[in-house]
Amino acid sequence: MTPTPPYTAEQLASLRAALPYVESWIAHRAWALRVPGVQYAVRFDGAVQLSGAVGVADIETGAPLTTSHLFRVASHSKTFTATAIMQLAESKALRLDDLASSFVPALESSPLAEVTVRDLLGHSAGIIRDGLDGDYWQHSRPFPDEDELTGILLDEGKVLERNEKFKYTNIGYSLLGMIVAAASGRSYNQYVAEEICTRLGLSNTGPEWDASRASEYAAAHTGLHTSRSRIRVDHVDTRAMAAATGFYSTAEDLTAYFAAHAFGDETMLTDASKRLQQRREWHSDPDEPTAAYYGLGMISETIGSHDVIGHSGGYPGHITRTILDPHTGLVVSVLTNAVDGPAAELSQGILALLDHATEKPATASTPDASRFTGRFANMWGVMDVAQLGERILAIHPGAPAPLVGTDTLEVVGPDALRFVSGSGFGSPGELITYEFDGDRVVSIRGGGGMSMRPFQTPAGAVGAVAEGP
Repeated sequence: MTPTPPYTAEQLASLRAALPYVESWIAHRAWALRVPGVQYAVRFDGAVQLSGAVGVADIETGAPLTTSHLFRVASHSKTFTATAIMQLAESKALRLDDLASSFVPALESSPLAEVTVRDLLGHSAGIIRDGLDGDYWQHSRPFPDEDELTGILLDEGKVLERNEKFKYTNIGYSLLGMIVAAASGRSYNQYVAEEICTRLGLSNTGPEWDASRASEYAAAHTGLHTSRSRIRVDHVDTRAMAAATGFYSTAEDLTAYFAAHAFGDETMLTDASKRLQQRREWHSDPDEPTAAYYGLGMISETIGSHDVIGHSGGYPGHITRTILDPHTGLVVSVLTNAVDGPAAELSQGILALLDHATEKPATASTPDASRFTGRFANMWGVMDVAQLGERILAIHPGAPAPLVGTDTLEVVGPDALRFVSGSGFGSPGELITYEFDGDRVVSIRGGGGMSMRPFQTPAGAVGAVAEGP
C-alpha cells in the first residue's frame, strides 16, 4: 500500500469547509434512493468532524433516526476478531501459524486438521462460507450454536484446499471466535468487550445483540428488490457466529475504533501488527483488476488517491461500510437500516468529495463562492453548485458517484458563473446567470438556457414511497 501524505493545514481547512456539502449530498442520496435511514460519521485530525443521521429508525413508528441509534454491523465483527487474534499473538498466547486444531481439539482428525490461524484470518482455509443450510441469514431458523458450528466444520467444512485461493467464510471466522476463547481463557464476547470496546471507550459497541438495549437499536428492514414495500425484521442473537457477524455499533464509535488502526496509535496494536494485518494477502477476484484485496481481517482497496482498509457488513436488514486511510487517519462510516442500503456507495462518495476538496485546497486568495452555492432543480433533474477546495463545481447528486459528469465553474461577475471544463456534451463556455432577492437566490439559468429554482431535499426518507420533489 502506498502511504498517503499527511494533510497540510490548508487541506484540513478545505476538508472542514467541504463537510456541509457532504452532509447535504448524503441527505439527497438517502432521499432519492428511498432508504429508511442513514447514519454516518467522518473523522480526521484526531476527532469526529461530521456526524449525522437522516430518515427514520423504524418505518412502522416513523421515529427519526439519530446518531445514537445502534446498528448491527455484521462483518465488521471480523475486524474485531482479527484484532483480538493479533493482540493474543503479541502477548504470546498464540502464534499465527498455530494449527486451529490445537485450540479446538475436535478438528484434530478432521479434513481441517492442518488449517492454521493465519489461514482463517485471510479467508484462505478453504472452508464453506455459511454451511449447507444458511437460512439463518433469513431468520428462518436460529444462528448455529457452538455444537452445530462444530458439526458444520467437521461434516461440511472443507470445500477447497487451504491456501488454494481467497474464499470468504463466516464459518471460518466463527471458528476464530472459539480460538480467541481458548487462547485467552475468557469467552469470545468477554474478551473483545474488555480488550477492545472498553479499552477504547466504545460505549455503544458490543459483540452481540443486547436485549437490555433493544429500544436503542435502529429497526432492520427488507429491501425493495423483491417487493414494493419494506417489512420490519427482528434482531436476533447470532450465537456461535458473533465473531463473524454479531457486533453492534454506531458510526461515531466505528470511526473511533478504526482510527485506532491508523499508524502511530498503539492503544490496541503495535504498528508492526497493523502492517501485518493490513498487508494485502489475497486478491478477491484475480480476473477483475479493480476487485478488492483482503488482509488479515481487513478489506484493502484503492479508492481515488487513497489505499484504504476497512470492512463492509450485511446483517438481515442492516447494510454498513467503514473505510480508513491508515496514514492520514481519515475514517468514513455509513450505516443503513435496509437490506438494499447503499452504504458502500455513500461511503465511497463521501471519500471522493473529500478527496476533491484536498486535491486543490483553498488558499487565502481563493474567492468565496458561497453566494452562488446551493441545490437547484427543474423537470430534468437536480444540480448542485458547490465549492470544494479552490474549485467551484456543478455536481449532479442524482448520480451514484458524486463526481461523475461534474463541471468546473468560475465566477465572472456578481450574478454569473461560467462553465470552464467538463463534457463537451454539456455547456462549456456558457454562463449560469443568477437572479437574487438580496442575498437569496430566486432562480438560475444555464445548461441549455433552462431555468432552475432552489430545491431543498425533503427531510427524512421514505423507504417504500415513490413520490418526487
